[in-house]
Amino acid sequence: MSERTVATNRKAKRDYHIEETLEAGIVLKGTEIKSVRAGQVSLNEAFVLIDDNLEAWLVDAYIAPYRHGSHYNHDPRRKRKLLLHKKEILRLWNRVREKGMTIIPLRMYIKNGLAKVEIALARGKKKYDKRAEIARKEAEREIQRALFRRR
Repeated sequence: MSERTVATNRKAKRDYHIEETLEAGIVLKGTEIKSVRAGQVSLNEAFVLIDDNLEAWLVDAYIAPYRHGSHYNHDPRRKRKLLLHKKEILRLWNRVREKGMTIIPLRMYIKNGLAKVEIALARGKKKYDKRAEIARKEAEREIQRALFRRR
């Protein structure tokens, strides 16, 4: 069971409280999967949208046009359908209707030759939450420095 991470959303854990994660398949065109395998993907501004037909879509994910493709290359920022069970989509849709909840992609990876996206149900952090986390990390760093100096 080989798994290779292609792209990660590094802003996700800084800007959101992650409550639950899911694995979703993604529908890609021929030139898109080649770009994904080459690692030319950005998930920084991406989010997941659930429409009225209860279909999940990955929106604003950037997959670079394939270098060796022809004029049939894909649109880099097109909406891409996510493959999830109806029960999962319905559960996510009900949770997203709560205030402050959203669905974001955490990482895209290749698993057994197929492109997968790890999505998360998340709640946005407030500015003071981010400041408190930065202060906590700074304190941990200072403690580690002090312990290192004692040795």
